[in-house]
Amino acid sequence: MTTSATTHSESASPAPEASGGQSPAKAPRRAARRPSKPDAVLAAAVEAARAGLLEVVPPEQIGAYIGATPDAERLVTHRFESLRPGYNGWHWYATVARVPRGKAATVCEVGLLPSENAVLAPEWVPWSERIRPEDVAAEEAAVAAEEAARAQAQADGGDGDERDRGERSEEGAGQSANGGAGTQEER
Repeated sequence: MTTSATTHSESASPAPEASGGQSPAKAPRRAARRPSKPDAVLAAAVEAARAGLLEVVPPEQIGAYIGATPDAERLVTHRFESLRPGYNGWHWYATVARVPRGKAATVCEVGLLPSENAVLAPEWVPWSERIRPEDVAAEEAAVAAEEAARAQAQADGGDGDERDRGERSEEGAGQSANGGAGTQEER
């Protein structure tokens, strides 16, 4: 039966020779186009967009209205100037949408995005690439200085080590007088 199903499907499709020696290919799917102009209802929903922002942002941090950008059919993003300290050149945005044949805009998303003039952090660089030769040289010099200081302290302070050993031997002598079993209270 499998053979007949294969034979049937081969006879249903055109022969490769008839189509120029190539098997038919599926047409690639096109990406969704971005509308050239915003939906009229959503473009007029500036106050709904501002109200959505006011739910998460204090009113003194929202500046002047910048404009609306269509993202898809019945989906528009409104931008407002950011007056938030430390975010010069950033824009607040509120994306609004509506159902087909609906006249009410719904706020989908709000947030903060950088503009072309925004101050941004530099691009991240891995730690291994951030180390410069002079950083390594300075660290090696500091380690060498510490080792030299230890060696000097051992050469100069040999008496201090002997005093420590003497104190330890006295403590050991006290334990040996008890038979090494500890104090009277422990027995």
